[in-house]
Formats: sequence, structure tokens, C-alpha cells
Amino acid sequence: MKYVSEFRNESVAKFLAQSICQEVTRPWTIMEVCGGQTHAIVKYGLHTLLPQSLRIIHGPGCPVCVTPLEVIDRAQQIARIPNLVFTSFGDMLRVPGSNSDLLTVKAQGADIRIVYSPLDALKIAESERDKQVVFFGVGFETTAPTTASAILFAHQMKLANFSVLVSHVRVPPAMEMLLSASDNQLHGFLLAGHVCTVMGYSEYHALSEKYHIAQVVTGFEPIDILEGILMCVRQLESGRATVENQYSRLVQEQGNARAMAAIEKVYEISDMEWRGL
Repeated sequence: MKYVSEFRNESVAKFLAQSICQEVTRPWTIMEVCGGQTHAIVKYGLHTLLPQSLRIIHGPGCPVCVTPLEVIDRAQQIARIPNLVFTSFGDMLRVPGSNSDLLTVKAQGADIRIVYSPLDALKIAESERDKQVVFFGVGFETTAPTTASAILFAHQMKLANFSVLVSHVRVPPAMEMLLSASDNQLHGFLLAGHVCTVMGYSEYHALSEKYHIAQVVTGFEPIDILEGILMCVRQLESGRATVENQYSRLVQEQGNARAMAAIEKVYEISDMEWRGL
């Protein structure tokens, strides 16, 4: 397959949905980890094609949703500092803190600018060296490499006026928290394809072994998701619990070596709170 339209083919989607219906013989609960997958499921009505005994529930969500309240408050405090440019992805501006959000702080006079990449923030720092420029680094393992790259470039360029408020989070610890809950009812996961594009999926094997959970690395188009569900169901029906890769056109088990090298150069991994957990 080469084109997006092929991953939205109605006849293929119906065939996969029928195959899922034929495979399911008992109740199962599968969680899609990523908010992008949730969006596709709802947008294309994929849940309406599935048997009632197969429960699809929405997972941890998106980085915007899980960024801790305290970090949002800290971002607002930094943004209010005189002679400072605070840069952020646009979807973070409306996320509420304890009393306000960044959009309100901007309306009150703070120099808050929307960027589409941390490299955009780097360009601002390079062109406005009389101001401190802060980039709000949020996201899962997917966006961590780009933030890390910006930090490495800033070091090479000797930009003393560029810094980052880091709020990157990792997916596996949140999944393990869900699996270890006393009321856990999950049987399988659809893993976030873009996260696994960066990090690979080797570390997820431990979760399958420890919790006997079926996992399938899955893409974001309707065909991707339905095929991922079918692969997960087949695992469950056969009593298997392993990690399979539906998103093989982009994901390798060991991930992207260059991206992971950038992460390792910049970040120190530590426990971090998620909003709502």
C-alpha cells in the first residue's frame, strides 16, 4: 500500500470487521493507548462495526491531557517573566492550570508565541538574542527527540538565551499502572504506532509476560486499527499474550537508533506524574 486512500478502503474495512466478528467467541476488553487512534475510531465509526462482546475503551489520551497541573502553573509563571519569549505548541494554550491558562496569560501581555517545532523556538532565540526564549517541551516519546535535537543544536550554536521547560512522559509506566490496578479488566492493548516508531517495542514484551496481556503495535488509519484489533483478538482467542507489529511499514522492534541516541544525550529518565493518574 502506498496511499492514504488504501488505508480507508470501505470494502477492506468491512472484510476486517466481519473477520473480527467471526473470531470473537467470548467477551474481551481492548484499550487503544493513543488519542490519535481514539480520534480515528470515533471519526470513522469503527466501534459500530464490532461485536457487542468486544469492548474497546479509550486509553491514557494525549500529551495535552496528561500534562500535570503543576507544570501548567509553572509554565504560566515563566511566561510572565519580563523580556522573555515563551513558545509552545498551540494546543497547550487552553489547557487549564490552577487558576488560568496560557492563552489568558498571553492576553494579559505576556509574550507567548505558538510554534510548530522546537526548531522554530530556536530560530527566535537566534534572532532575538537580547531575550530569553523558553520552549514548552511536552509529549510522549514521539516528540522527545525533536526537543532533544533543539537542545543539542542550541549547545552547538552557543545560544545562552534558549531553554526548555520539559514535560515529556513515557507510555509504558502508565500502562503498567493500569495493569497493576486491583480492578483491572484489560485483556489487550493497541500500542501507539508513532511512539513505537521512535522507541521500538522491545520493552513491551515484559508487560505481556508479567500481566499476560496481548499487545499489537497499531497505526492510525481505519484499516490499521481494524487489523490491529483482529490481530489482538486472535491472540486472545488462542490464549497467547505477546507483542505483534501491525505497523510494520514504519515500526521496527528496536526503534529509531538516531532518535533514541538524541534522547539519551539530553534526558535523564525519572518518574513523572501524569494528570489524572
